[in-house]
Amino acid sequence: MFPVLKGASYILVHTPDMIIHNGTTQTLEREINPDSEYLKKIPEHLRSFEQVVEYPVTQTFIGNFEPEELGKLSKPYFNHKLENASRFGKFGEVMPQDEFYGLIKICDAFDLVKLEKGFTSAVKAKFEAHKLLKDYAPKLGDGVEIAEIEKLVDAHVAEGLYMNGSLVGCVKRAHEFDRNLSSHVIAENLAVKASAVIAGLNLIDKLGVNKDEIDYIIECSEEACGDMNQRGGGNFAKAIGEVIGLKNATGCDIRGFCAGPTHALVNAASLVQSGVFKNVLVIAGGATAKLGMNGKDHVKKGMPIIEDVLGGFAVLVSENDGVHPIIRTDAIGKHNIGSGATPQAVMEAIVAKPLEMLGLKFTDIDKYSTEMQNPDATETAGAGDVPASNYKMIAALAVMKGQLEKAKMAEFAKNCGYVGYAPTQGHVPSGVPIIGFGVEKIMNGSMNRFMIVGKGSLFLARMTNLFDGISFVVEKNPGKAEETTVSKEEVKNMVAEAMKEFASFLLQK
Repeated sequence: MFPVLKGASYILVHTPDMIIHNGTTQTLEREINPDSEYLKKIPEHLRSFEQVVEYPVTQTFIGNFEPEELGKLSKPYFNHKLENASRFGKFGEVMPQDEFYGLIKICDAFDLVKLEKGFTSAVKAKFEAHKLLKDYAPKLGDGVEIAEIEKLVDAHVAEGLYMNGSLVGCVKRAHEFDRNLSSHVIAENLAVKASAVIAGLNLIDKLGVNKDEIDYIIECSEEACGDMNQRGGGNFAKAIGEVIGLKNATGCDIRGFCAGPTHALVNAASLVQSGVFKNVLVIAGGATAKLGMNGKDHVKKGMPIIEDVLGGFAVLVSENDGVHPIIRTDAIGKHNIGSGATPQAVMEAIVAKPLEMLGLKFTDIDKYSTEMQNPDATETAGAGDVPASNYKMIAALAVMKGQLEKAKMAEFAKNCGYVGYAPTQGHVPSGVPIIGFGVEKIMNGSMNRFMIVGKGSLFLARMTNLFDGISFVVEKNPGKAEETTVSKEEVKNMVAEAMKEFASFLLQK
């Protein structure tokens, strides 16, 4: 039987200081042009935590605001705010930077993270008041004197952690010479781990999952952890599971640039359907490198730096329960090496072909989820509205296949997907944002099918010019088929009964 999607969680971490000190655009600018006007202007364009929470895109991502309602708002979305918005949502939460630093400390297994005493005390109080973090509060310890942190940062053996421009902690390097264990990379990797942990904790809480029943973890962010001898050796998956408390699970990391999550979900579905594992957690944290990625354009246009959040998600794939939506593993769309890299060739391979395999038309899919980047971040940078562009390509292909009238192409493109509401973290927008709403809508009968479409730019590694893509269809569960097999005990009883009848027959003879 096909595996099912039990549900998903989504989290955002507001990291304004990390934009300045950890985002690649900003760290490179500081190295190349330390007196940059852009660096001086950044503080004027940073949002407060409250502004991030009230942002309609944020509320959609964590499940408090319907994508259909977001689509009714005029762009740019940052001109709107939702009154009385909560940091906690149906699918997850928004975490402030100070709590995140505390979570990074919790995720540190080698005493590399140092937090100042007063800051630690304040964060500990916030942990104790947080439903999912209160049990972790004692692990924060008492903190250290600020002088110890300043000494490490000034000696360039630690990456500083800042709040409103003031030093409150640091992440030490893990090796004197290994660049892959430098303080900057360790901070980057701990941020991935910590943001995934809060996503995982939210999933378990929202779905009421028994931690002991999760037996495999696939981590699918864009970062890679290791040392100089195995730079991408991992293992984020087990490291995350250890903190969450998934004692009966093992796991590994899967990488595929932006398409990574969809590859991970296909692998998870295959493992479950084959019977190897029963409950597979697919999880990913955020990429600090992409904080403020388009910040220069945002500042130039006089708008807030929208890329001030790390994204994270978790999805649970389980054995068929006859209730939750199924993953159609019999029709996986894939961009083959020989498929070609034109937009039409990509969409043909990962959208048209799997539909043909299932005997479905383009119009049989209620929603397509491709690259769900927030247009507030991308349009200013000249990349346009990415989801809208993908929907137009799907609509055009439907017309070419004779399944849609050309006159209805614009209407179909507008309605076949949701507006973008995910942070530009690469892997986070790629297909997976729809799962939370999609599962919910299929369960309540307002949707029958959706398609997850993951696309990736493999050429970024400078190893190939190839593009990547993989997809699958999710649809309503038809319910468990009536059991037609018999148990071993029933067979045993039937044989015994037959033997008894045969013995009686012989006695009569």
